[in-house]
Amino acid sequence: MSTERDLPAVAPAVTAELVAALSPRLRKRLDAGIAKLADRPVTRDGDTVRVTVDDEGSELELHAPGGVVADAAAIRCGCLLAPDCLHRAAAASAAPVADMTEAEEHTEDTGDTGDTGASGDTRDTGVAQSTAGTGTTKTRDATGTPDTTSALNTTGSTGSTETASQPTPVSGTPAAPAPDESAAPPQLAAAHAVFDAVAAVLDAGTDGSGAVLQAELLRAAHSARLAGLPRAAAAAVSVVTALRAARAADPAFRLAELVGAVSEALFVAHRVPHATGAELAGLRGTARQPYTPDGSLRLFGLFSEPVLTASGHAGAVTWTADAAGRLYTVSDVAPGGAGRAVGAADRAVRIGDTTLTHRELARAGLAVSGATVSPTGRLGAGAAVRAVRASGVEWRADPLDGLWAVPVAEQVGRALAGGHGLLFLEVTLVGAVREAAGDCLLADCGGVPLRLTAAHDHPALPHRDNLRLLAAARGSRLRVVARLAAAPHARAQLLATEHPKGAGSRVDLGLDRLQRADLPAPAQASATSPLSPSAAGEAVRASDEAPLHLLRRRIEQAVSGGRRVLAFPGDSAADVRRLHRHGLGTAGDILDELLAAAAERSRDVFGRLLPADTGRFARAWLAAGRYTDEVDRVLCAAAWGG
Repeated sequence: MSTERDLPAVAPAVTAELVAALSPRLRKRLDAGIAKLADRPVTRDGDTVRVTVDDEGSELELHAPGGVVADAAAIRCGCLLAPDCLHRAAAASAAPVADMTEAEEHTEDTGDTGDTGASGDTRDTGVAQSTAGTGTTKTRDATGTPDTTSALNTTGSTGSTETASQPTPVSGTPAAPAPDESAAPPQLAAAHAVFDAVAAVLDAGTDGSGAVLQAELLRAAHSARLAGLPRAAAAAVSVVTALRAARAADPAFRLAELVGAVSEALFVAHRVPHATGAELAGLRGTARQPYTPDGSLRLFGLFSEPVLTASGHAGAVTWTADAAGRLYTVSDVAPGGAGRAVGAADRAVRIGDTTLTHRELARAGLAVSGATVSPTGRLGAGAAVRAVRASGVEWRADPLDGLWAVPVAEQVGRALAGGHGLLFLEVTLVGAVREAAGDCLLADCGGVPLRLTAAHDHPALPHRDNLRLLAAARGSRLRVVARLAAAPHARAQLLATEHPKGAGSRVDLGLDRLQRADLPAPAQASATSPLSPSAAGEAVRASDEAPLHLLRRRIEQAVSGGRRVLAFPGDSAADVRRLHRHGLGTAGDILDELLAAAAERSRDVFGRLLPADTGRFARAWLAAGRYTDEVDRVLCAAAWGG
């Protein structure tokens, strides 16, 4: 059976071109054609992938040098209706969306040509774009949260959680703009195209956003890339990738990721026409961040994690630190699926002449001369770089010990400000609690009730199984590395931990599989936490029940079901009144406008309904999304003691 990962990645422009060439009749049949193609056998011969498209044995060929189909002519069909058949567009729409710059990066970084930075890949130390506001006056709700009624006129982090990166830039880092420089006409046109395409998706919802709407969004992403808006292009591709995961019922799909992608795409596209100077530079994003010389480095391995992205790339990233506590990464990511993510840890790192594997580097060290480093901390692997194996240290020894000495609130603040997002925590395991997305590990972090979740849900990776086993080690006090998840309560994705039985070793939870024998006996666990599992769960549930969920729920309903879901008659005024009663007047006003925009339908002089104003609804939804993101950031910092 064919799945998305059986097919090579296809460039956004190719998919858009093939879908646009279909007749109106074939466009209506495109989603059904994609579903039929999923049941057809797939074979691979080098760079060529073949799909048997019918019972007569007709074959569709996708030629993908380097794992990417970059030209419509590279997709050829042998059926009688070719090249005007449905099969070519169906195959392109079923395949992963290729990130052209990401593909180039992983084949060219041996020459230190640059590092992708359009969207801030959480698995590649990407730093989120964040620029200063535009002077919008802000008041505060009773919660102390900024009043973001004018949220559409401010910039900053989108507040989204871990997502797979989807950078789609064109070429190097742009020159710094003049203070009064505004977007060029091609950029204005591209931004409007992205906004309109995302607004159409938001109007239709997940179920209504089939291959045709996705192709329009990919066309807009391609236009943004050509116009020099890599951040907008990356965000648009992220929306398509998340939509496909949702429609395919991918177990790894998370609605919050789709909401974050839609919010980012709308925000960037909305602000570009109004921004100038430094704000505009941040909204444009950077295409390929340059590597700069960094002399000689003495690095100590921290941990390694698998990479498995929705864009069809997989591999491993190993995190290291120098004596001053600065973090560096060594990555091996290329087109592939879960098999590559599992096996990459045992491949030699691509830097210098060292034969260390990623798994070994995570526990050893590296001496690098002639090092080149991207602004995100990624080490280059150019011909002039030399690297040899060096000794490593345990987490509780200098210099790595210093990473856990930084106050937790300071680490969280750094992550929320757009840092690498890693947290170095001392926790006491309390137990487990079941959530809608699966089991969650409860821990006590210095008196703060903390929920630790799996970093990835793919069954080929051991994250989830390891989390379940750790829940049985109640009372164990461990040092862990986690990635912050912005939420109203303390929450993070668990990446690595000390071995439950001690002995100075550690476990990379995405690569190593714990066994029951690895757990300490009950008598060995030191039950020093003042929190019981029920008390920790109740503390977290109390934050979950804040009335802001009334607004957040409508935001998610709109993405999932479309504008019409919010247009249904109901007692929405009760939700608005409740928000006002709790001092969240801004949230109440935003919800009121969102519901009004969803329900508004004008009529012509003959009384016929006119098309809905998707632009107004998208702007109202974006204001709601930006507001809740900002409130979540404030509540997240407060939950961690910031």
